Amino acid sequence: MKSKKREPVTYYPIFLDLRGKHCVVVGAGEVAQRKIRMLLECGAKVTVISPTVHTHVSQLAKAGFVDLQRRAYRTGDLKNAVVVISATSRRGINQAVEKEARRRGILINVVDDPGHSDFIVPSFFRRGGLTIAISTSGMSPALARKIRTKLEADFGAEYVLLLTLVEEVRSELKKKKVKVSAQAWQKALDLDGLIDLVRGRRTDEAKTLLLLRIKTRLPASP
Repeated sequence: MKSKKREPVTYYPIFLDLRGKHCVVVGAGEVAQRKIRMLLECGAKVTVISPTVHTHVSQLAKAGFVDLQRRAYRTGDLKNAVVVISATSRRGINQAVEKEARRRGILINVVDDPGHSDFIVPSFFRRGGLTIAISTSGMSPALARKIRTKLEADFGAEYVLLLTLVEEVRSELKKKKVKVSAQAWQKALDLDGLIDLVRGRRTDEAKTLLLLRIKTRLPASP
């Protein structure tokens, strides 16, 4: 009997604000410690539950970055959590964590098991405030990482400067109560031209160019 082919999931792409939010990670091995660091980078308050602990996780606990519970998971551990990550190698524990999370309506990720997860974590990289994420809907994490590596080479530190410049222009226009449509922004953002100027440390010229391109796309005053 042929196994039923899994249809790819159409995931809803979302960026969560986890600052100050209670998140629980069950497990404290090598994979779990990467998930923990990612949550901490986003400003989450992280509780880790595991009887065995990776060295780096122990160091994070000693430094006061995480609340470490050196014991096995127990029902009730997910109370008040916003996000839960189950990163153990024991199927029974993962199932119990998933069951409680679903009962409480908490978003859960069971590592390497998208079929029992509400969300998956994409392959991504950051350039300042710019985050570029790649997902293959869980079909090929290796391909997602390969594409991310390629894009990382294309998006250098100059994009941090460009983002700062665009935000400055946006703030100035808002203060002047100048409304710019999404379509006008898209036409004004000549990425190649702006990036060339930013790479050459000619940010003032880039800013002037962007403002000019926006101005020519604003509706004429009555």
